[in-house]
Amino acid sequence: MRFEIGSLVTVRNRDWVVLPGSVEDFLVLRPLGGSDDDVAAVFPALEQVRAAEFQRPSADDLGDSHAAGLLRTALRIGFRSGAGPFRSLAGIAVEPRPYQLVPLLMALRQETVRLLISDDVGIGKTIEAGLIASELLAQGDANGLAVLCSPALAEQWQGELRTKFGIDAELILASTVPGLERGLDLGQSLFDKYRNVVVSTDFIKSHRHRDEFIRHCPDLVIVDEAHTSVAADSAQGNQQGQLRYQLLQNLAAAPNRHLVLVTATPHSGKEEAFQNLLGLLDPKLAGVDRSAQAGRQLVAQHFIQRRRADIRHYLNEDTEFPDDRFFKDEPYKLTGEYRALFDHCLDYSRERLRTASGQREVRTNWWSALALLRSLASSPRAAAATLTTRAATVAAGTEAEVDAVARPAILDSGEGDQLEGVDAVPGTAEGGDPTLLGLAKSAKALESPEKDAKLKLLIKQVKALTADGYHPIVFCRFIPTAEYVAEHLGAALGRNSTVEAVTGTLSPQQRIDRIESLHAATEDDPAARRVLVATDCLSEGVNLQHSFNAVIHYDLAWNPVRHEQREGRVDRFGQRSPDVRVITIFGDDNGIDGKVLEILVKKHREIRKATGVSVPVPDETSESVTNAIFEWLLMRDQAEQPMLELEFDNQAAQLDIDWNSTAERETQSRSRYAQGTIRPDDVAREVKEVRDALGTTREVRGFVREALTALRADVTGAETEGDFTATTSPLPMGLRDSLRAVLGDRRGEERPDVQLRTNPAVPRGEIALVRTDPAVGAVARFVLDSALDKALPEWQRPARRSGVITTRDVTTRTTLLLVRYRFHLTLPSRGEEQQLVAEDARLLAFEGSPAKAVWLDDAQAAALLDAKPSGNTAAELAETASSRVIDNLADLVPHLEQRGDQLAAELRESHRRVREAVRGRLGGIKVIAQKPADVLGAYVYLPGGGA
Repeated sequence: MRFEIGSLVTVRNRDWVVLPGSVEDFLVLRPLGGSDDDVAAVFPALEQVRAAEFQRPSADDLGDSHAAGLLRTALRIGFRSGAGPFRSLAGIAVEPRPYQLVPLLMALRQETVRLLISDDVGIGKTIEAGLIASELLAQGDANGLAVLCSPALAEQWQGELRTKFGIDAELILASTVPGLERGLDLGQSLFDKYRNVVVSTDFIKSHRHRDEFIRHCPDLVIVDEAHTSVAADSAQGNQQGQLRYQLLQNLAAAPNRHLVLVTATPHSGKEEAFQNLLGLLDPKLAGVDRSAQAGRQLVAQHFIQRRRADIRHYLNEDTEFPDDRFFKDEPYKLTGEYRALFDHCLDYSRERLRTASGQREVRTNWWSALALLRSLASSPRAAAATLTTRAATVAAGTEAEVDAVARPAILDSGEGDQLEGVDAVPGTAEGGDPTLLGLAKSAKALESPEKDAKLKLLIKQVKALTADGYHPIVFCRFIPTAEYVAEHLGAALGRNSTVEAVTGTLSPQQRIDRIESLHAATEDDPAARRVLVATDCLSEGVNLQHSFNAVIHYDLAWNPVRHEQREGRVDRFGQRSPDVRVITIFGDDNGIDGKVLEILVKKHREIRKATGVSVPVPDETSESVTNAIFEWLLMRDQAEQPMLELEFDNQAAQLDIDWNSTAERETQSRSRYAQGTIRPDDVAREVKEVRDALGTTREVRGFVREALTALRADVTGAETEGDFTATTSPLPMGLRDSLRAVLGDRRGEERPDVQLRTNPAVPRGEIALVRTDPAVGAVARFVLDSALDKALPEWQRPARRSGVITTRDVTTRTTLLLVRYRFHLTLPSRGEEQQLVAEDARLLAFEGSPAKAVWLDDAQAAALLDAKPSGNTAAELAETASSRVIDNLADLVPHLEQRGDQLAAELRESHRRVREAVRGRLGGIKVIAQKPADVLGAYVYLPGGGA
């Protein structure tokens, strides 16, 4: 027997939907109301399969006035294959903010997606890129995904793809490849075996791996922190940057490859870098005149760049960000013993520079001097480690190689992959020097708050922050400093504070584990404070807004963008604190910090305040200023001092000019590409249709609260809005098991109570009141399944499929139907046509009897859910009224089928509208309503005191 796609069959004692791919002797089935994870294959020759009809409601199984609303919401939340034009939204575990749909709409209007997403830090670029990826994969427009990123962020990307978008991706890193290759067949590529991958950019860019990756790369590529792959000026010969750029050029050369570039700093202070980024999307964009309207319009089709101010109030919806950052700069002065060590190290460095022979030795000693001064300014432990460590520059062959090795480690110019390992102390020119060993011994003797004024000041500031209820992150430059600071903070703070250190000595996953353990150890005690001491291994990518709300810069970064990156870990969407405090500690008399703070850090803050975004410091002039600072410091006892001071002033003035010019270009760019090609009305229409089909956050909140209360959970918190808490122990065992699976800690233990939050950005162990949260889905499935199972105890069935309500909100007998429609969709893609079965739920209402029904519009039908009962309905009358409708559902079939055809036509138009720019494929869209529709619920409303 042949079964139609979308029809119902019964096998294994349950009802299933027949999916595309089924043939007469092989059926692909999904449980009715189930998800794609439950799909099964059945051979009719081996198992009895018969056609099925959905069981109609029962007139003797009546619920109260809330049953219809509960069942309707449970049904919609349970959808994982919605019928709307966004194929993936019903199945992902994140509710996109309206502004996050804009890049998705831009992508769907391109035949081959080429997009540069440059929204500000903390807006959600990962979510925006993930939405595009999940939609292209769901539509069949992409057959696989590769994310190129730093190895430090690879596991985070893997987790985000899996938990939020249901995309399982394999990690392709230097540490994982040997094991993965052992599982390959002869001649098989990793990229053939694994459809979705997260790849270390710096691992795959090497000549050994690059060619294989290019040959087998998936047809959808996301590049994280894309600016690091094009920032190098070709004239400077940055080999690593050039290798990254060549890799991306080769990937972009495939005309059918989707390419999504993600970065918060597309310009990186260089116009050439921005042109290179645009050129990856389309070579003609690199040379387009963006000062002309035609050029701007062309770029705007591929480029989106928004500030927080652009989206904080978007489509009448607010997105929660901290109101502001409150900055405080705290100076300290070196103690006498520390000053003596500093002066001795200065004298040593000057002598090494004076006696150096040859330009290579001069450069090596120059970088060694800078490394030593940075370490001294950081901590005595970092200074001691530097004084006893051989510098990497010693092994470099040429002057250019010396600079290439030292620059990112000492001047904070490294980003992305380059951040790995840069928190190690840089070392001095040679190890074993008796003078250096003596200075190291003196440095070690300074490890105490009494001798280290910087450490003493930090302890004071952390105590003040924790007393005010803040949880701070202390950022240090070097691993020894972070360990030193964590030890002394742990000893100095009270027992209500827990201190942990995270540095580059830990793997990326170990870093996350340690942070989560710190959060878990303090989350149940309102008085407990958590303090994290970290190096810049956490300054990019890792989101810490759920656990921390203050940042202390213990060590000044010489690249002010690094400060922005540090602060951006906590100042982002999901931060519940109304403000983020930022404290910068600096040496008032060490000759370095004061100038760096004044010339670089404060200027960066001023520009950010004026433009609303972080504007990178121009690289060349920034390094010129840094060099001028150290030339002045190292040579200040020389006759050249006045000339050096003048040179420093000139360099600082030029930096100010260049930076202001960069800021002006950035401001113009933000205003041009905030995004004008997608009209807000277009976004609003799509948002409304998605929420009408899948439910709103307010509806989900009311449903979850009402369902848990009906299932005997103890619910505390405001009834109408806001967060609330629910106990889990009174819940039915089946629901408790489901919640334990998604909320239990790493030992799988059950949580006695759980926090439910309206803000969708929640930490692990809490429930976001959005339909795609796994815990919300578990509640919805239980409510729906229990409504269909009359064998369960009464209290475990909060929703019923029928009901009779007496109310003054109607003037004549009115019936509300909850109807589930199934649709067979044919969607064209770049590959084969996609055959899909999707679901939708609608409320339909009519007045009078089924034979003479007068149908109401959708708004009138939905309003019945809010009808208030005016009195009890006698049991005999209720059963009679319900039977009149249920026994005569056949009279309603013509209208239900007509409505199904109408919905199919509307859905087809929605698909066409979203893809309006991809004209060549619109004709292949087909949407057919599967008949008959399923009547899940029938609810009769009687006027006044009865009928």
